[in-house]
Amino acid sequence: MNWPAVFPQIFLLAAACAIALIDLWVTDPLRRLTYWLTQGTLAVVALMYLYQYDQGLSVYAMQRMVVADPMGNLLAFFSAVAVMISLAYARPYAASRDLLKGELFTLSLFSLLGICVMVSANNFLVIYLGLELMSLSLYALTAMRRDSLNATEAAMKYFVLGALASGFLLYGLSMMYGATGSLEIGEVFKAIGTGQVNKAVLIFGLVFVVSGLAFKLGAVPFHMWVPDVYHGAPTAITLLIGGAPKLAAFAITIRLLVEGMSGMAESWQQMLIVLAVGSMAIGNLAAIAQRNLKRMLAYSTIANMGFMLLGLTPTVIGANTLSAANGYSSAMFYIVSYVMTTLGTFGIILLLSRQGFESENIDDLKGLARRSPWYAAVMAVFMFSLAGVPPTVGFYAKFSVLQAIVSTNVTGYIVLAVAAVVFSLIGAFYYLRLVKVMYFDEPVETAAIVTSGEVRALLSLNGAAVLIFGLLPGGLMAVCVNAIGKALTT
Repeated sequence: MNWPAVFPQIFLLAAACAIALIDLWVTDPLRRLTYWLTQGTLAVVALMYLYQYDQGLSVYAMQRMVVADPMGNLLAFFSAVAVMISLAYARPYAASRDLLKGELFTLSLFSLLGICVMVSANNFLVIYLGLELMSLSLYALTAMRRDSLNATEAAMKYFVLGALASGFLLYGLSMMYGATGSLEIGEVFKAIGTGQVNKAVLIFGLVFVVSGLAFKLGAVPFHMWVPDVYHGAPTAITLLIGGAPKLAAFAITIRLLVEGMSGMAESWQQMLIVLAVGSMAIGNLAAIAQRNLKRMLAYSTIANMGFMLLGLTPTVIGANTLSAANGYSSAMFYIVSYVMTTLGTFGIILLLSRQGFESENIDDLKGLARRSPWYAAVMAVFMFSLAGVPPTVGFYAKFSVLQAIVSTNVTGYIVLAVAAVVFSLIGAFYYLRLVKVMYFDEPVETAAIVTSGEVRALLSLNGAAVLIFGLLPGGLMAVCVNAIGKALTT
């Protein structure tokens, strides 16, 4: 039993339970003690994962059901940081809407625990355990605003569709177990490699697994929940749903498809291509028609997940694994940069929302440059990044995925790259429309934007990070390449 591999999860579980109990005696309506204990916990968890990543080892624990490898440690670190930032942005919004309760913090910690379990899983059951822990916490968070019909409806849709997708994934995993005789990802890989397993059962199981993964990523045609949940949930909860869970979905996609089922790469690669093209097409085209900012960003998420999936499509070509590793590391860079940008975008929306007013429509951003040139500039940076305009991190993320596809020198992939560029150009329209609204339209609101120094500094740092990682992407890309390389060789 290798306990150090699971120390971060144990600490997080203990701290979440302790904070839930301590909060019972907190009478301060702003929940200062609960908030700072939560942030302290998240900081410690992030540092523990960073330390484990720095060790550069792949350690198995709990009868090889759990693995602490560089990829899992890095994604868990980014997830902890994402939840920290999300709660900092969400705090003023939640305080003005009677949402600043202990449940907000404890459920956020339990959802992160689910994410940490997922990214370190080396067993089908552990993946499912982490997935359910994360999902159930997010369902409850979505329904926190019980007096809101929209939030209650969104929570119901999220719960019902999420249960359906979990059933798909579980059914697919059970078929994989039936065909290979093992729940351990490494053993499944070996069994498929022998060629002695029932191919029909494997393909059938794979279809269900990919369907379940596509739902968690919000890819077409399993995207129905994304616009409704983003729109209906309180904006603070939308931020929690749109951030760290995307990193977890990427992690289990790599664990299941790449580490466990790369022997069937030709089959799942074709499925991912269909999901990617469909997501980019429907996501970008539907976003153009939206007037609600949160629904627009939901369709933007669908399109971005499609672009990220493109990075997972180059597989082993002619016994050469370089194109596969290149594609997977580009996809990881893409998902990290996307989450970084999304956090800031929703941070600005939360900033503009005040008591009795939700900054949800595109028109609410009219004339923002006159009310606050600084926040307008920061929001413009985020929009440019999502659109893939240099020198932001979004440009380099898109460029790295396209480069990974084109470098295969396969005609089909080059056609895919051209299609991705065309859809990105279509997507640029609705991002740049927001910039136009902020800088050239007459302001509807004239009230001064009041916020805490903490949120102002964090938003500025977030905007600076999007620019700095765009200008100097080498460090983050090298970290992603190292993490993926270690995951593929262990």
